[in-house]
Amino acid sequence: MNFLSKKAPNFIHNTLFSAPHSLKILCPPQKVVSLRLKSTRVSSASSIMKGVFKMGLAGITMGAIVGTGYSIHQRNNPKDHMIHEQSFIEPVDEIPDIKPSRQMKYPEDRSNLKLVLFQYQTCPFCCKVRAFLDYYGISYDVVEVDPVLRQSIKWSEYRKVPILVVKTDDGYQPLNDSTMIISALATYLKDSDKSLPDIVKCFPFITFYDDDGSKKNEIMNKYFLMFSNRQYNEQDDKILNEERKWRQWADSVLVHTLSPNVYRTREEALQAFNWFSEVGEWEANFPTWERNLIIYVGASAMYLIGKRLKKRHNLKEDVRQSLYDECTSWVREVNKKGTPFLGGKDPNLADLAVYGILNSIEGCTTFKDLLERTKIGRWYFGMKEVVSQHHGAKFV
Repeated sequence: MNFLSKKAPNFIHNTLFSAPHSLKILCPPQKVVSLRLKSTRVSSASSIMKGVFKMGLAGITMGAIVGTGYSIHQRNNPKDHMIHEQSFIEPVDEIPDIKPSRQMKYPEDRSNLKLVLFQYQTCPFCCKVRAFLDYYGISYDVVEVDPVLRQSIKWSEYRKVPILVVKTDDGYQPLNDSTMIISALATYLKDSDKSLPDIVKCFPFITFYDDDGSKKNEIMNKYFLMFSNRQYNEQDDKILNEERKWRQWADSVLVHTLSPNVYRTREEALQAFNWFSEVGEWEANFPTWERNLIIYVGASAMYLIGKRLKKRHNLKEDVRQSLYDECTSWVREVNKKGTPFLGGKDPNLADLAVYGILNSIEGCTTFKDLLERTKIGRWYFGMKEVVSQHHGAKFV
């Protein structure tokens, strides 16, 4: 989606697809064809600066960077477009030696993982991954990706964030897509006899052609944890199905209420981008011209995009009410449990996903209004406490 053209740059679409509930899991998948994933390269910074039109596109890019300017391609019958190619995220021998923007070191970390997270600080999908890592007390380095030139991820054929890179005995294993990253890491923490490269093979990419004829990749199984030789009873299945249901809801429903709210007015859009700059430390990480481009052109572009997203996702005329309604549905579901979190006395992956998404707008006017108009605050700040104190480290 692009308010200037029908085909937006690929990086605007932080696309997540839901795995069907009836999906049969094969791990590792049989008879697969190993292919390197391709992606369309974006124009250079010099082309961005040529004229108002390309400045507008650059602004759209900036909005995508903070993670609330994204859209999901709708497909009427994707199976008709499947071309039955399966491919995996291949390991790489090396990655560039890039100085981390910051390092998150946790003394309680017993995961034995060496991780580098390539991210945008306020992207909701990146926030999901950080919420998972912080909750489980898993140490990681952060590389804040340059939003225009994106020099730090030029080594990767996958051109979206987050990208989580895992150091292995033979090199590095990239993990792409926030939901797949979390499912793969959760599988590893519960079944550390498997290596992460082996676990990655449980999440193949299926290649298909979209309705507009463009070639796309969809990650299979990404809402599933992959355990070998593990028996489940009926209650276990019920718990896991509920967790998957709400993880999918977070990705396919809740996240779409953010952009039209955060960029509801020009003033709110500018306030949001200034907050993104502050929390993302853009002054330290990017040149002044680039920071200003992101803030002013990006805010203007995202204000317009927010209007299109409102229509695309059938939000109410008062977009705040759509956000309030979805968050109220979540609170109602948690309250049915009679426990602090959907997962019980401890959060599950759905709790972490919803928290990460909402955490991406914590400094925005939208979030302040959300706290005043709904009862989500008790759950949210309970999550913030257990995530910041790494309560999940006891499970690692």
